[in-house]
Amino acid sequence: MSQASNSASAAFLLELEAVIRSRAEAASENSYTARLLGEGIQRVAQKFGEEAVELALATASGQSADVRAEAADVIYHLLVLLQGAGISLSEVVEELRSRR
Repeated sequence: MSQASNSASAAFLLELEAVIRSRAEAASENSYTARLLGEGIQRVAQKFGEEAVELALATASGQSADVRAEAADVIYHLLVLLQGAGISLSEVVEELRSRR
């Protein structure tokens, strides 16, 4: 993957984080994100766990299309979980950098 592609991917994750934050603040019943956050952090954590298990199972089965789809679900639900916990993606990246 090229440096430009990596930068575009990182920028998209930050954009998605901003969308999740705005949906949380709007708390619209039409938003899956807002409804999920409205159910509380335990429900968000449970949903993240469910998606992580689905990713593990898809990976074990060797179905690359399923792995991509489930990985996308995990990343999305991770960002929602972080939003619910009041932690930014930048904070997680800083934690990773500190371990380098």
